[in-house]
Amino acid sequence: MKGVIFDIQRFSVHDGPGIRTTVFMKGCPLRCKWCHNPEGLCRNIQVQFFEEKCIGCKACGGQRSIEKTAVCPSQALKLCGREIEEDELIGELLRDRIFYADKGGVTFSGGECLLQADFVVSVLSRIKELGFTTAIDTSGYISTNEMRKTLSVCDLYLYDVKCIDPQVHKEYTGVDNALILNNLKMLSAEGKNIWVRVPVVPNFNNTESEMENIAEFVASLPNVKQVTLMPYHTLGASKYRTLGMEYSFDTTAKIAESEMSVFAQKFTDRGILLA
Repeated sequence: MKGVIFDIQRFSVHDGPGIRTTVFMKGCPLRCKWCHNPEGLCRNIQVQFFEEKCIGCKACGGQRSIEKTAVCPSQALKLCGREIEEDELIGELLRDRIFYADKGGVTFSGGECLLQADFVVSVLSRIKELGFTTAIDTSGYISTNEMRKTLSVCDLYLYDVKCIDPQVHKEYTGVDNALILNNLKMLSAEGKNIWVRVPVVPNFNNTESEMENIAEFVASLPNVKQVTLMPYHTLGASKYRTLGMEYSFDTTAKIAESEMSVFAQKFTDRGILLA
């Protein structure tokens, strides 16, 4: 079996317990206006152009194609994404096994990694058999049948909850959130271990009422173990240009620490652990 990935991040400490290796899969059904991983939006392998590295040698003939990446002497043209076989990926992941210890292991992220659910399930089942912990970082926007495929092989779900208002969710992400919320309810009902992640984004969900609604929803799910509030940042904005895409979100807006404190209180008031 083969999958399409765009990165393997080693020594990750924010994608689940312990030290982990995170595999980033290509392809995503959402189009969040603030997305910081544009490399994960398209399922296909792409070409990135790093203008600052270009030496003007004309070896590429001015063509930004997959074939021309091999002739670029300064690596101004680079492939974004690669196809990888299951056995090859397992081999790469096991290079880090000495660091996993008791709690560490492998996390799949994206993009939306569950667009390639069969590949993810197959790899995680083998990782789990070797005694390492497994995690999936997901938007939740995937068919419930596909989500159910992961139940026996995933120890922890890192689950995005962006907002509760369905119209606002669709305006800013391109999709309705009913499936996302229903899948989260299903995972909780199945007794799965869940960490919820809430991106706090200006002009989208940074209101007391919206955070109140998210906190209320999360509090109704007994298997959500913790919540992380993640303030908006623009660290991924420069990557859009390398892919020939435009980052159109307001990069000047920021989330104040005072706002974050108010939002955090909405969760702690309901006995929800913040991480």
